[in-house]
Amino acid sequence: MYKSQSAMEYLMTYGWAILIIAVVLGVLFQLGVFSGSALTPKAAPGACQVVRLGGQMSLEGECQGQLPQYVGQFEGGSALINIPYSSSLGSVNTLTVAFWINQNAVSNINYENILYFGGASVLSAQAKFDSSNNEWMGFPGQVLGFTPIKPGEWGFMTGTDNGVYCSVFENGTLLPSTVFPCSTAYYTSGTSYIGGTSVFYGELSNVQLYNSSLSLNEIRALYLEGIGGAPIKIQNLVGWWPLNGNGNDYSGNNNNGQIAGNVLFNGTWQSGYTPP
Repeated sequence: MYKSQSAMEYLMTYGWAILIIAVVLGVLFQLGVFSGSALTPKAAPGACQVVRLGGQMSLEGECQGQLPQYVGQFEGGSALINIPYSSSLGSVNTLTVAFWINQNAVSNINYENILYFGGASVLSAQAKFDSSNNEWMGFPGQVLGFTPIKPGEWGFMTGTDNGVYCSVFENGTLLPSTVFPCSTAYYTSGTSYIGGTSVFYGELSNVQLYNSSLSLNEIRALYLEGIGGAPIKIQNLVGWWPLNGNGNDYSGNNNNGQIAGNVLFNGTWQSGYTPP
């Protein structure tokens, strides 16, 4: 009887403490504190960048694929990053645009212009998501008709134009029925945008723009680097916006973006990220 009473008194005394600890541990788990990605070293803004000196180009800094400390979080409305026109954004006949995205599910949105490189009259390097039909739209405004990355999950989107055909890739894989004629020159005659010319809710990271069409193997290699991966073919790199705490361009071309509207830099984003 005495031992039974002691056990009951112990549970009554410490039961609430044990329950609170269990709840706290559960919350920390949901936040990703115990995930492998949360324990990965975090790269400071600008830790890796392209340096262009005397015609030579090289990657310098911490370029080993560390997770970024922050990602760009766009809260709709006029939230975007403006990129002023520069000669390095010039006109090209081939291109690749690559970015990581975590799309929020917002039912009252039709088209979300995620990226827009080009003048107002040219639909260049544009990726759209129609949440009402669960369809991505690509270069230039072509309906691709496939199920996109699920809202709340990080994914890697890439679009290429080789001067004849455009192609769309998701997580390093060519999507079915997404190759179509697209022989259009891209003229960036005005301001470009990250986060859209319309309304976008979600997170973006590691936006890269090239003046060449990357191969399937190169796109796959970019994906396998993960969300903190450095660009490849830096001789063709036009712009690189990691969105790791700012809108700066780390391609060495100084195409720095200017924050407008409700753009935040989220430091707890990695709880929803699964490394490739």
